[in-house]
Amino acid sequence: MARRPPRDRTGKLPPVTVLDILPDCDPDNLIAQPASWNDDHGPRPTVTILTSRHDRAVPAPGNRILARLRENPDGSYSARTMKVLPQLQRARIGIVRMDEDGARLLPVDRKLREMRIRPGDLGKAKDGDLVEVEVRPTGRLMMDQARVTAIVGNPASEGAVSLIALHNLEIPYRFPPEVLREAEAAKPLSTKGREDWREIGFVTIDPATAKDHDDAVFAQPDPKNPGGYIVSVAIADVAAYVRPGSALDKEALLRGNSVYFPDRVVPMLPENISNDLCSLRQGQDRPALAVRFIIDKQGQRTSHSFHLVTIKVAQKLSYTEAQKAFDGFAGDQTKKSEPMLAHLWGAYQAMAKARDKRGPLDLDLPERRILLDKSGHVERVIVPDRLEAHRLIEEMMITANVCAAETLEKTRTPFIYRVHDQPGLEKVSALREFLKSLDLSFTKDRSVRPLHFNQVLNKARQTNQILQVSEMILRSQARAEYNPENFGHFGLNLTRYAHFTSPIRRYADLMVHRAIIAALKLSKNAKSEEDRQKLAEIALGISATERRAMAAERETQDRLIAHYLSSRLGAKFEGKISGVTRAGLFVKLDETGADGFVPATTLGRDYFRYMEGQQAMIGERTGERFRLGDRVQVKLREAAPMAGALRFELLTGGKIVKPPGRQKAKDKPNFSSSRSRKKSRQGKR
Repeated sequence: MARRPPRDRTGKLPPVTVLDILPDCDPDNLIAQPASWNDDHGPRPTVTILTSRHDRAVPAPGNRILARLRENPDGSYSARTMKVLPQLQRARIGIVRMDEDGARLLPVDRKLREMRIRPGDLGKAKDGDLVEVEVRPTGRLMMDQARVTAIVGNPASEGAVSLIALHNLEIPYRFPPEVLREAEAAKPLSTKGREDWREIGFVTIDPATAKDHDDAVFAQPDPKNPGGYIVSVAIADVAAYVRPGSALDKEALLRGNSVYFPDRVVPMLPENISNDLCSLRQGQDRPALAVRFIIDKQGQRTSHSFHLVTIKVAQKLSYTEAQKAFDGFAGDQTKKSEPMLAHLWGAYQAMAKARDKRGPLDLDLPERRILLDKSGHVERVIVPDRLEAHRLIEEMMITANVCAAETLEKTRTPFIYRVHDQPGLEKVSALREFLKSLDLSFTKDRSVRPLHFNQVLNKARQTNQILQVSEMILRSQARAEYNPENFGHFGLNLTRYAHFTSPIRRYADLMVHRAIIAALKLSKNAKSEEDRQKLAEIALGISATERRAMAAERETQDRLIAHYLSSRLGAKFEGKISGVTRAGLFVKLDETGADGFVPATTLGRDYFRYMEGQQAMIGERTGERFRLGDRVQVKLREAAPMAGALRFELLTGGKIVKPPGRQKAKDKPNFSSSRSRKKSRQGKR
């Protein structure tokens, strides 16, 4: 490896340096950061990697490179790659397999080669165990050696499956000793310097299994505003415990957010902070940053203010308990909270009017939840009911987030927005073409609004095409992210928006808290990151950790369900086509929500052409069509649990339409002579 050049003591990068390309950046727009950096020199700078087709070294996301830098007139950096450096070896995980030569490791990551484990390096691991290892490279022509450092357990258990995702995506899941020491040293705060709101009847409404509670709500009629309400939203004051530059703060920034799996959470902050001192527990004094806003009878907000307070939650409720109370079926848990809940319900009904008038994107796709048994295996998969209690909390949190953004803009305080750009013209054009194939029209305006999508969704509900239309509209949307520059939130139809309500599990919210406390001088010790360049770098980083967390959660769910279905090879399932590509069809099962693949080569004896505009595969000779959203029956042919992959055989015939015509031989996709499937379909017809 090339020797690292010394760094300029002023904090500027030298002309030649080692850079790490961010693993989540766009492969066509590579962004890197220096591999080594002293925080005393300020925020870690980002570098744009310039590429051309003449480059000898072609880097990719996640690579470490030696690069020649250029400082631009605006102070930013760009660089050209001189050499792609070897990747640092880190702990890996895999399955132990015993053979006549001893032990070997089958890495979970299919891109890695098999490794040998020497007898002294096996520890107590046995054949079939999922283990964590250190890798000892031995050279290009020899098999690498591995030393077992920990036994994870049963490869099929949830704990092991989630650990696979954590390793593959390099998500930190063990807190360093200094972070744990700092968290354990934290003590409950006094009420000094805070408004005393302990007599206010706050309630928390969360999932029944929630261990941390970072928001509480309260509402009361406004005597000066007939039909209006005064609503208070209190959020755990995490900023009081996690100071900028502390070990806790650096680790929280590194993680960016908490990661949620079916039976475990990888928290952003240690348990003493997240589940205890900063959790708004019933009957216990807790520090909070609260926003109080006033709405009229139409739900329009007329004013708001922020307060540094101490609260004592009067009632802890689950969504189901709160919904029963709203419906007039209060149980023992909610009887004493009936008056408070009645006012909350009244405030929400008014706010719902304002929401409907605003017209956010009405895309409400079902979310499945995996339930595990005591051994950590999948017991069943459910789609939880979507309750008005969920919408009540969402609407109050959205309003609190808007209040935060407005306050920081008004005080001219730099901060990180939560932004969601409007869909790009190319995606809108593709959506318009697809809707045309369903005889649904879409606006031709260049500037689309949520209203236009909602109109199409309403038509699709009437024609029973809601599933495929919802899927395509979701695909047309840009990805929400964090950014110090504001370009609005398209999905919510809001001109300004920030994340304020979950500082226990999102670093963005913690930064907004700090900015509000500093801007309004609510605390003498308040500090806020006001350097816009630093905000841009942090926004880039936490947007990446958010995408990483979503990928880990998705990977784990896929592996768990593949394990669950691996004992049902040959079984038949009902589902719908959830994706169409040149290579084949993706089918989502009704029973579990699992996604599996039907290769194009197994569709039949016809040539099937991929019609992107229709999101369909159509036979050139027969005109047999398989389209996104079509109901189908499939047979499970293969399950690869560690990869989270399923392969199906399609049993249902497609609709016959006008054939698209033959292609030139060189453009023809693969086809098969799957007689068994053809016979089974002829029998059904």
